[in-house]
Amino acid sequence: MEIFTLSDEVPAEKKGKARGRKTPAAASRFLEQEPASSFTENKATASNFAGAPRRITDIRQAVKNENRVNIFINDKYSFSLDIAQVIELKLKIGQTVSEEQLAEYKKASEYGKAYQRALEWVLMRPRSVQELHDYLKRSKYKATMKERQREWRGVREDNSTDKRITHKPRGLEPQYDFSGLICERLIERGYVDDRKFAEYYVENRFVKKGVSRRRLEMELRGKGIEQGIISDVLGARSDTEEIQKIIRKKRGKYDDEKLINYLVRQGFSYQLAQSQVRDYETD
Repeated sequence: MEIFTLSDEVPAEKKGKARGRKTPAAASRFLEQEPASSFTENKATASNFAGAPRRITDIRQAVKNENRVNIFINDKYSFSLDIAQVIELKLKIGQTVSEEQLAEYKKASEYGKAYQRALEWVLMRPRSVQELHDYLKRSKYKATMKERQREWRGVREDNSTDKRITHKPRGLEPQYDFSGLICERLIERGYVDDRKFAEYYVENRFVKKGVSRRRLEMELRGKGIEQGIISDVLGARSDTEEIQKIIRKKRGKYDDEKLINYLVRQGFSYQLAQSQVRDYETD
């Protein structure tokens, strides 16, 4: 059974309160189920009885994300899943859950949340594949730091009266690493595309300020874009129009020599900078 199935819905804009939002049709049949009677009739017995079997007692729509639902086991929140995951796993109220199944469900839950965060990030603007890899590495690092802080706090609490603690525990790596799966899915769905990113970057980078072709190529390579894509996107782009943008803006601040040196530092050739500064003065 595939636990990594997702609805892949584009997150709705986070405006207003969750109250009054329309429930997705795919989730309605789960949310309309009645809580398991054997548990609701005597909650104290069901949730507090030692060794009681794990049973799904409620499935509710998540407040912050209408595409996810919260799963309650023995009347206590246990984990959340994407609607598509709930359908694929065929979860129902009253269903008994083994320890192994619970571990798999929680793994699927963590994957869904990690994917949703990455999806929201890439939808902010076009991203390159390398940017996505870097983002996922940063996310993993932050998760590692949280694990270490959590374990350190636990050690301090367990040894609150012992002042001889001289070092922090090494901590644990995040329990799951979904970077490969997330990256593969976002690329497959077309949310991350190097060509689209390069086109966006060229159109928006220094539109008013002006930038040389050489500098654009260098920056795009730094973003992990292949040379073939760079050449196609830049096409027959001329440095003449770009250098004139800078000259118009900087002419009053620099003399000829300083302006030419500034243009060279921006990636333009010395010959082009010199001729354009001279022609601008002539005009």
